[in-house]
Amino acid sequence: MPEISAADVKALRDRTGAGMMDCKKALAESGGDVEKAIEILRVKAGKRIEDRGERVASEGTVQAYLHHNGRLGVLVEVDCETDFVARTDDFVNFAREVASHIAAASPRWLSVEEVPDEAREAELRIFEQEAADKPAEIRAKIAAGKLQKWLSEVVLLEQVHVNADKHDGKTILQLQHDVAARTGENVLVRRFERFVVGE
Repeated sequence: MPEISAADVKALRDRTGAGMMDCKKALAESGGDVEKAIEILRVKAGKRIEDRGERVASEGTVQAYLHHNGRLGVLVEVDCETDFVARTDDFVNFAREVASHIAAASPRWLSVEEVPDEAREAELRIFEQEAADKPAEIRAKIAAGKLQKWLSEVVLLEQVHVNADKHDGKTILQLQHDVAARTGENVLVRRFERFVVGE
């Protein structure tokens, strides 16, 4: 069984727009064969998954959010494949929604892959210590579960949009996939910066 790296999972996710865990499972099931993994994803998800191949998201928009008191601001870059899609209301509104979410939720990293190993390991050690009084056979599961919850709080793409009612409790990654499905293009939140006066 080949080792499935985070980079392999990210590459498959970029290529198909499927969720990270779905990509990981498909790669594991296919023995690391990317083409078979895409086939598995397409069978499981139907038409929602499309092989976007080497199509590059080199167009897009930069949107800003500025809080009413002028002490908090956000810039976010969201990319797609064509300038036509980049100018659509749907695409621009998605980028604005992401910017306002970043202002409220203050994520530290864009994706799980960007979380430094040191930060992840430090949190895991804390969670393992917190679970030290639990039965030995479930300590690792408890710590892993807490680590996943922590990642969903500090990683932008894993966060549930702060306006959960409006967005049906979807994560930013799920909303990104929805826009990709509606436009038929690769859509990526590329980067963001959050500015707070005095920080």
